[in-house]
Amino acid sequence: MTTIAIVGSGPTGVYAFKALATVRSPETVTIWLFEKGADAGVGMPYSDDTASAVMLANIASIEIPPVTRSYLAWLRAQTQALLRSHGIDPQDLDDRDFTPRLMLGRYYRDEFNALIHQAEGLGHKVELRERTEVTDIRPGPDGRLRLLTDQGEVEADFDRVIVATGHAFPDEDENRRYFPSPWSGLVDAVIPACPVGILGTSLSAIDAAMAVATQHGRFVQRRGEQLRFDPAEPDGDARLSITMMSRAGLLPEADFYCPIPYEPLSVMTPEALAALEGRDDLLDAVFDLFRAELTQADPAYAEALDLGSATPEDFPSRYFKARREADPFDWARRNLAEAEADREACRTVPWRYAILRMHEQVEQLVEQMSDTDRDRFEASLKPVFVDNYAAVPPESIRRLLALHDAGLLSVRAIGSDWKMEESDSGTTIRTEDDSLRFDVLIDARGQKPLEAEDLPFPSLRDSLVAAGVEVLDVDDAYRLLGAPDYEGRVYMGAIPYLMHDRPFVQGITAACDIGTQIGAAVLEEAAASGRRRRRIWSGEHRPRLRRGPAEAARTAEPAV
Repeated sequence: MTTIAIVGSGPTGVYAFKALATVRSPETVTIWLFEKGADAGVGMPYSDDTASAVMLANIASIEIPPVTRSYLAWLRAQTQALLRSHGIDPQDLDDRDFTPRLMLGRYYRDEFNALIHQAEGLGHKVELRERTEVTDIRPGPDGRLRLLTDQGEVEADFDRVIVATGHAFPDEDENRRYFPSPWSGLVDAVIPACPVGILGTSLSAIDAAMAVATQHGRFVQRRGEQLRFDPAEPDGDARLSITMMSRAGLLPEADFYCPIPYEPLSVMTPEALAALEGRDDLLDAVFDLFRAELTQADPAYAEALDLGSATPEDFPSRYFKARREADPFDWARRNLAEAEADREACRTVPWRYAILRMHEQVEQLVEQMSDTDRDRFEASLKPVFVDNYAAVPPESIRRLLALHDAGLLSVRAIGSDWKMEESDSGTTIRTEDDSLRFDVLIDARGQKPLEAEDLPFPSLRDSLVAAGVEVLDVDDAYRLLGAPDYEGRVYMGAIPYLMHDRPFVQGITAACDIGTQIGAAVLEEAAASGRRRRRIWSGEHRPRLRRGPAEAARTAEPAV
C-alpha cells in the first residue's frame, strides 16, 4: 500500500489529485489531502477570504484545463440565479469570457469533490483534512515521512509528500495603512476616502484598485453607453484618489484574440532551441531566433521597429516606445478598441501571437544561461514577455478607464531608484525628482521568488540549509533535490519556489502542468514499488553475490 500526502489544495493540488485519483492502480493508494482553509479545492486567489466579487480571473474559460469537465460545461450546468449573482449573463456564455475569481473558486471546489468520488470509485482511499495547516515534514521510520500539523502529529506515515502550497504572501499586518499584498486583509479592510497608492499596474494592482474603489461607489453601464463609475456621496471634505505606480508608468494591454491551442512556431522550434544548449553566447543566440521568428510572423512590425539592427538590450525600448510616448489612458482606450474589434472579427495580431508563443520556449533555456546572460535577460527580454502574456481582461481596462474618467485614478512612473518611507500616518514614495505621500499604500507587484530559508517546514528547511541549499532544485518530475533525509520523497509543486529558474511559471495552466506531472510520477513510483514487493513475496528476488561498483552500475534497475 502506498500513502501519499498532498499539502495544499489550490489548482496545483487539484491537478495532482486528479492525476492520482482518476487512474486505477494495482496497488492500494491512500491519498491524504491537507488544506489550511475552510474549503479544499478553492485556492487562495479564488477564495472568499482574499477575493471580492468585482475581481476577475486573468484567464479565459477556453484556457482553463478541465478537471472532470470543462469550465464552460460547468458554467452551463449552474442556475441562472447563481450566474447572474456573479455578473454573468446565462444567455451569453462564451469560452473566451473572463469570469469573476469567486466563480472560478466554485468550479474548483465542485470539481475537487467530484474527484473524491472518482478516487473512491476506483478503490483509492481518501482522507481529507480541512482547516488543517501542515507545520512540518519530518523523516520517519523505514524511509517514510511524518507530518506535523497545527492539530498535532498525523497518525499516518507517508511514502511521498507533494507540496502544493501555492502562492505565498506576507501575513496580514495590523497596520491598516500599509498592505504588503492585495491578499493581506485588503478585502475585509475599510479604506477611507483618502490618497491611496498602489505599487504595480498589472492585474494584482487592478484587483487592489477595484477593492478600494467599490467601497466608495459602483460601476454602472446602461445599454448603448460606456461603463462609468458613480462615486458615492463624499464624506465631508474627504476625497478618494488612487495612484498606480510602476517603473515606466504603463498600463497593461487588453487580452488579444489568438488561436487556442497555440499553433507551432516556424523558426523557434524545439530542434532549433536544443541546438543552442551549451553555447556561451546563449542569450544572443536565443535573440537571433526570436528576431527571425518575429520577422517571419509580421514583416511590417519588424520593419517598423528596425528589428534587423536590434539587440537584446535595446529591444525593450523599441517595443515600448510608442506606449511611453502616449498618455497611458489614451493608449489603453485605443488598445481596448483594437482588442475588441479583433475579437469580434476573430483576427490575430501576428507579432503579439509570436511573442506569446515564444516566451514558454525561451524559458526552457533560462536555467542554462550564464550569470551575465541571466542578468541581461532579466533586464531585456523578460519584461517584454511578461507584458505580452500578462494582458488583462478587457473588462479590467474598461474599469480603469471608468475610474480615470471619474477623476479618481492616475498612473505614475517612478523609475527603478525609489525609496519607501513608512510612518504611523502613511507612506511616502520618494523618487529621483518627486515625493508622493499616501494615507494607504498597497504593494501589488505580485509573487516574489522564494528560497529554501522561506520554507514553512522547519525540519525540511534546516536539512536544506545545512546542505548549503539556497535556491531549491528539482528534477524533471519535480522531486526535491539536496536534502539527504528527504531525497526522492518530497515533490515541490509550490510555484514561488520554482520561479528562480522558471521566471514565467505562474497561472492555472502552469499549475496543471506541474500537478499532472507530479501525480503521474508518484503513481509510476507506487507501481514500481509494488512490483518490487511482489517479486520479493514470490521469491523471485533472491540474494546475489556482492558486485563491484562498475558491475553494479551496469545492472542496476533504472530509476523511474
